[in-house]
Amino acid sequence: MKKIIIKSNNIILGGELNDSETAAKIWDALPIEGKTNTWGDEIYFSIPITLENEPEARADVEVGELGYWPPGRAFCLFFGPTPVSTGEQPRAASEVNVFGKIIGDARLLKNVRDGDTVTVERGE
Repeated sequence: MKKIIIKSNNIILGGELNDSETAAKIWDALPIEGKTNTWGDEIYFSIPITLENEPEARADVEVGELGYWPPGRAFCLFFGPTPVSTGEQPRAASEVNVFGKIIGDARLLKNVRDGDTVTVERGE
């Protein structure tokens, strides 16, 4: 699996990409930097990639999963419930392409605020 590093403020998390087309496109675009938006316990930011939903796209995701949201051309990091969740699990606004997962405690992302800078780069 391809490894990534996610940085924002003093938070540094690792991640792994899966073997999807979305993961390959994101890998090719790295490094990526953006300004965060928060939506409940989700962080998302626009990236310079345009993709459609993959056949496996879904709205129900797990804590720590990474998703690409086609309507917003956004990289999404899920770490808890969102405004449309029905329980403690994250739920995206609409279907996302799940392309990887955070390695480590995704809940550290609670310390990231709207407008913070986030950087995603290739790991080793």
